[in-house]
Amino acid sequence: MENNIQPNIVARYCLIVIGWVSVVLGVIGIFLPLLPTTPFLLLAASCFAKSSQRFHSWLLNQPQLGPYIHLYLDGKGIPMKAKAYILILMWFTISTSALFFVDPVALKLMMFGIAAGVTVYILRMPTLEVQPKTGTLDNQC
Repeated sequence: MENNIQPNIVARYCLIVIGWVSVVLGVIGIFLPLLPTTPFLLLAASCFAKSSQRFHSWLLNQPQLGPYIHLYLDGKGIPMKAKAYILILMWFTISTSALFFVDPVALKLMMFGIAAGVTVYILRMPTLEVQPKTGTLDNQC
């Protein structure tokens, strides 16, 4: 009986460690465009869902990260404004890095290839239609 319990505990802790590493990499990816944020956060959400309800709830209820994870998991997509921000920031930083800080041509091409792949991925994601807020006096009357 102990042999059946031990692998489950080991698997649970491995998933928790992978989840936290993914959260850290995802947060770093917010500031470093070469690291993709969304896949790491989705991996973390998946790992936590299978290993720790507490960590899963914590991640999904984060004010900055949770809403984007919910929108993606629900298949609703991301707002056009977020897509534009992601793509502009990514292309600016990758272009600057590739043109001014990277020497080997192969590495420059790889960076632009990654940027092109991420661009295609982002553009193919569903776009969330943001509803205008109805807080005006005309709508309340």
